[in-house]
Amino acid sequence: MTKEKNKAIELIRDQANNIYQKILKRKKPEMKFPLRSLNNVKYDTKKGFFELIGKHKVRALTVNTVKGFAQTLRMMTLSKQLVGANDIATKREAYYVSKNWGDARFSEQVESDTVLDDIEAMFMLNREQLGFIPEEKGGDIAGELIVVDKDPNTGKEIKIDCTKFGSGAYSIPTSVEQLKFETKAKFILAIETAGMFQRLVKHGYYKKTNCILISMGGVPTRACRRFIRRLSDSKKLPVYAFVDGDFYGWMNIYRTLKVGSGNAAHINEYFCVPKAKLFGITAEDITKYKLPTHPLKDVDIKRGKDALKNDPFVHQHPEWQKAIQDMIKLGKRAEQQALAAWGLNYVMEKYLPDKLKNSKSWLP
Repeated sequence: MTKEKNKAIELIRDQANNIYQKILKRKKPEMKFPLRSLNNVKYDTKKGFFELIGKHKVRALTVNTVKGFAQTLRMMTLSKQLVGANDIATKREAYYVSKNWGDARFSEQVESDTVLDDIEAMFMLNREQLGFIPEEKGGDIAGELIVVDKDPNTGKEIKIDCTKFGSGAYSIPTSVEQLKFETKAKFILAIETAGMFQRLVKHGYYKKTNCILISMGGVPTRACRRFIRRLSDSKKLPVYAFVDGDFYGWMNIYRTLKVGSGNAAHINEYFCVPKAKLFGITAEDITKYKLPTHPLKDVDIKRGKDALKNDPFVHQHPEWQKAIQDMIKLGKRAEQQALAAWGLNYVMEKYLPDKLKNSKSWLP
């Protein structure tokens, strides 16, 4: 058993033993979990990711909390069984396993997901270390990159050339720690939408610019962020993000890629890309390229104002404060695909070349 798996099992055993000893002493057992929100994180530009600042919630065993307490213990047991057997379960499977737990079973998956997230934060581990994997895939890759993986049956190395998928792409696996990389690419371009990714792949954009294209497919999964981080660090590649010109693209997709989230602050150090820069689309781009727009809705404006007021990342970057204020003042947002108003390949012929030449137009 690996050192990592031993650590997970030891942490679970220690927590269970602590609860057991308190019961023997007729004391009220309890579990402590870090609060997972922006109110419990700080952002240091030198470190480059959200960190927990120490606020906790305590789950004590009482008449009112007995079900949640039991569910947490059963989920810890399932984790120990998975790690010990070198097995895995999706979050959905974990929910269905609970149907055999009698009164401790979960009514909805959102309940089991929350308990799993609490356990993850309590032990300061990621869910993969606890034997659980996500349902969603990690993202798609195309470009000047060879991924070195291992055959799960033989253990032999497999070299996967990301230029050899024709009109398709290499899919990032749920676990990326075993991967190695070979590349002479100059940069990584992380793209929000699958449609834009497919356009750049079809027209061989990565060949023209010697880059690696990665489709994030919305908010990037942990596997996608970890893949980009490991690739960027190991090959010293800059990472440029290309997202929609709206607060969701900026604060949910890009901010999560770069510094992580409040909900996952206990693992942001490993699952974010501090070196990332935002190409666009910015409020400045909307005006400069005369892009078709949509009006900002109340929910959009609220998201922008919340970022100005509560986001530690925004507080540390005057450039972001100005960008958000400019967008609110403009009252409009624009999608990546809006560039097609000037020609389907305008994004490759004009927009991206302009961006690569003008680093002053990027956001931190």
